Amino acid sequence: MELHVELDNDLLPDKYAKYAPIDYRTNDMPTVNFPVIITDIPAGTQSLSVSLIDYDAVPVTGFPWIHWLAANLPVANIPENLRASGHAVSGTNSTWHMVQTTNETANPDINQAYIGPMPPDKTHNYTLTVFALDTKLDIQDGFFLNELRTKSNGHVLSIAIVELPARA
Repeated sequence: MELHVELDNDLLPDKYAKYAPIDYRTNDMPTVNFPVIITDIPAGTQSLSVSLIDYDAVPVTGFPWIHWLAANLPVANIPENLRASGHAVSGTNSTWHMVQTTNETANPDINQAYIGPMPPDKTHNYTLTVFALDTKLDIQDGFFLNELRTKSNGHVLSIAIVELPARA
């Protein structure tokens, strides 16, 4: 399985990241995901899952920042603005820590959505991982990364990973 994301000057296009236009934002955060072309999906694949994690965030936040989790995607390319299509289950991203530490009200349009890269200090590399699974997962909106990993165990047919840089 292979992934292709169209880059702009070797960077994730601004419209999916820190400099997204207003119509690609929710509460001033970029919330429209970039499209992903997936080739060589293995036979027997029943669903796809995706994660986008910023491991370069560790020196800034103290932990890898989860930008996007989605499961039970159709066996096809991932369209721009997947969440709006209603064809996937949305997982909880790292903005959830703000809900937990500030008593902020949870907002699924932010906390269970793609949150585009917004590196504060320098260009970061974002790890996009797509899993081909031999089943649809018994998982609900709001799932966490650990639940995705546990429920995927024994069902992964293929994994594809690509590093996507985004500018500060």
